[in-house]
Amino acid sequence: MSTTPEATKTSPTKTSPTKTRRGYSLNKDDYRARLRRIEGQVRGLQRMIDADEYCIDVLTQIAAVSKALQNVGLGLLDEHLRHCVLEAAQSSRAEGDAKVHEAVQAVDRLLRV
Repeated sequence: MSTTPEATKTSPTKTSPTKTRRGYSLNKDDYRARLRRIEGQVRGLQRMIDADEYCIDVLTQIAAVSKALQNVGLGLLDEHLRHCVLEAAQSSRAEGDAKVHEAVQAVDRLLRV
């Protein structure tokens, strides 16, 4: 089992003495804030259900939460393409192809309903 930094970059579960920088690292605080807002929206949905709010109002809020999560996902995908995929493609054709394949699978998961 390799403990080189390259091995660590390809698998988020492996650890190494040096921490791998992810594509979203520079915007981590923004992502945390957005996810906290979404968490608050979900808690609001729970309160709406507890208060027996009108179904359409609850569904509207569910759509808003879903859209917010999609936007976070798209932002992460954008940064993954611009950082991780680009870096892999510059390293070697095989690594680039593997990262593109991985990204296509991620897009597929994001688009499934």
